[in-house]
Amino acid sequence: MDPRHQKRIKIFQQLYGYFFYPHQRSDFDKKTLEIINHQEKINQYINKFSLKFKVEKIAKVDLAILQLAIYELLIEKKEPPKVIIDEAVDLAKEFGSEKSYAFVNAVLGKVYSHILEKS
Repeated sequence: MDPRHQKRIKIFQQLYGYFFYPHQRSDFDKKTLEIINHQEKINQYINKFSLKFKVEKIAKVDLAILQLAIYELLIEKKEPPKVIIDEAVDLAKEFGSEKSYAFVNAVLGKVYSHILEKS
């Protein structure tokens, strides 16, 4: 398995755990902590581009995947956007419900379109 995919799995799992135990951050990856620090901005994007569900109603698995991907798209910008979206869809297929991947893909597609419009 690709080491970058394994790292994304680890960060996704840490974000997921953070939803339930927000005070236990001691073993978190640096990137996980950065995502947590930018959560407010990231969640604004999720709320803007997820038309049916707001952050509070999104399944925690899907939310963690979206937060990771949006952080990578908007803030980190180290990978090509299509790679980030593909990775997020793969995580949703692996860990989410049977409809998670379509939801994640739709939201990230809208975020990506917004990024293209701004540039």
